[in-house]
Amino acid sequence: MSGNSKEKVSLNLHDLPRDPGLRTVISKLDPNIQDEVWRAYLQMGPFQPQSHDFPTRLLGEKSRRFVRSWFDNYPDWLEYSIIKEVAFCLYCYVFREENGSQGAGPCFTGEGFINWKKKEMLRQHVGGVNNAHNIARRRCESLMNQKAHGVLTLFNCCLAFRGNNESQSSDNRGNFLELLQFLADHNEEIKGVIFNSAPANLQMTSPDIQKQIVSVCSAETSRAIIKEIGDSLFSVMIDKSRDISKKEQMAIVLRYVDKRGHMVERFIGIEHVIDTKAISLKASLDTVFARHGLSMSSMRGQGYDGATYYIHCFAHQLQLALVSVAKKHQEVNDLFNLVAKVINIVAASSKRYEILKEKHAIAVIEALKTGELKSGQGMNKEITLKRSGYTRWSSHYGTLISIITMFSSIIDVLEIIANDASNSEQRFEANSTLKFMQTFDFVFTLYLMKNVLGFANELAQALQRKDQYIVNSMKLVSICKLGLQRMREHGWNSLLSQVSSFCEKHFISVPVMENIAQEITNMHPYRIDLFCAILDMQLQELNSRFNEVNTELLLCLDYFSQVDLMALDTQLDVYIMDMQSSVEFSELNGIGDLAQKMVETNKHKVFSLVYLLVTLSLLLPVATATVERVFSTMNYVKN
Repeated sequence: MSGNSKEKVSLNLHDLPRDPGLRTVISKLDPNIQDEVWRAYLQMGPFQPQSHDFPTRLLGEKSRRFVRSWFDNYPDWLEYSIIKEVAFCLYCYVFREENGSQGAGPCFTGEGFINWKKKEMLRQHVGGVNNAHNIARRRCESLMNQKAHGVLTLFNCCLAFRGNNESQSSDNRGNFLELLQFLADHNEEIKGVIFNSAPANLQMTSPDIQKQIVSVCSAETSRAIIKEIGDSLFSVMIDKSRDISKKEQMAIVLRYVDKRGHMVERFIGIEHVIDTKAISLKASLDTVFARHGLSMSSMRGQGYDGATYYIHCFAHQLQLALVSVAKKHQEVNDLFNLVAKVINIVAASSKRYEILKEKHAIAVIEALKTGELKSGQGMNKEITLKRSGYTRWSSHYGTLISIITMFSSIIDVLEIIANDASNSEQRFEANSTLKFMQTFDFVFTLYLMKNVLGFANELAQALQRKDQYIVNSMKLVSICKLGLQRMREHGWNSLLSQVSSFCEKHFISVPVMENIAQEITNMHPYRIDLFCAILDMQLQELNSRFNEVNTELLLCLDYFSQVDLMALDTQLDVYIMDMQSSVEFSELNGIGDLAQKMVETNKHKVFSLVYLLVTLSLLLPVATATVERVFSTMNYVKN
């Protein structure tokens, strides 16, 4: 065989050398088995001979040796070769040629690392987020996830284990038996102990055995998850659903930070419940905790779906606060009812909707001609009339923006319907809606709610981003409350100016707000009964939901004693100075990377209180997007 040709051998994965000094470069193996070899080494993990007597080596004027505790610092990649008495990197071995030179030189993949007096080279090898080592790590994780995805395909596609005909002559004996046959065809050891090679009364393929195997796999998987959690803190996310027999059940996911600093979410099972009330869910959760030996004292937050609420889910709490509370005011409730009616009338048919789009396009062209609108790339894009969601105030905000932007076009369409509709009921509805829309009261309430919801729109978008963290969220809530308070104190004149300008443009009469001859002017019902009342309702609700006590609880400070808080204050000062002088922490992307890097550099032990605070902030499922992503994933498994 020439030196450039691939080594075409049939490997038994159990015979792969564990010692990195004896391994063959994977790229020299047959391409058909390279993928299996990669996965085999990643599944085995790094070769770390803990009991080995590491020899000393003269480096400079001192004798030094490999330090066993380095395995604890870098448990997922650091390897040691007993044959060569040098250290290697598992990740970089698997993807050696794809990444070229590695951090801290190629020594971790070529001849091996041997300079025991320079421990800092281990940290330098890991480097920043985009360092070659971390690129290799992400590729390894992606490779393993592909296999996990393949195994879960049966569940994702809702394929049953059992076959309609499981006899030997059947073309399709069911997924369980077909997969078992596949394993036998590709593994001689398995083939020698199953089917015809096994005693007739010990084939382990009956329906009952299949169910038992599934149960055992479930129990072992759950046990592995609970073992990984250990005594760490965790949060719980629950999704309620019904099975095919209409029985209520809840799917449970645990969220925790593992020993390497990674935030992990694990599905641990489905539990049948009597109903989906909070008390029933809690009772079932208590049962699950008792079964798995989990402690309620270690739980730091819960997220629930299905009963229109999320506990400790900021985005949803704010949606309820800013929509439901506002609708308690009659004027605001009338506004949203009318907006819903406008959309139903104008968008009732594709013909009407096309007329609306055509009218709006003409209005935009006229505005560009008169200079009212400016032209440019990305400006004046097509606007659609959006329908509001039930509890998403960001969708209400979008609807109000659409009404204001397309106001003249909507009026034109309503006039056409009022004059030309096929029946009197449609004409009456369009005409009454038309009259109410062309009033100062409607425009005033429209702009008021647009400003209230618009100010907090950025907050909504931020809270629904994936993996929004608790500290950032609480800061955004404070900014929202401050903005609403400033609007109440200083926003009246600006609002009145906006409304008056809009009314003049669309020929809507504006009442005189102040009249010296009257004791109670026209300003009172608008400024006091509507403007101040709406803002006071919003602020009162936000303050009650996010008061100082609740904020402390949400920030997890209830977990710290007074002594810990005093120590944390000092430890944070030292931690900040240390971070400012640590190059390896300069390229982190978010608090998740920070947790991982603290573990990698052993700083989670040096700054234990800071790391605890970081861990707690990772646990709470504060972003709607994160919770919904987990629930969406659970939908694959529930069937």
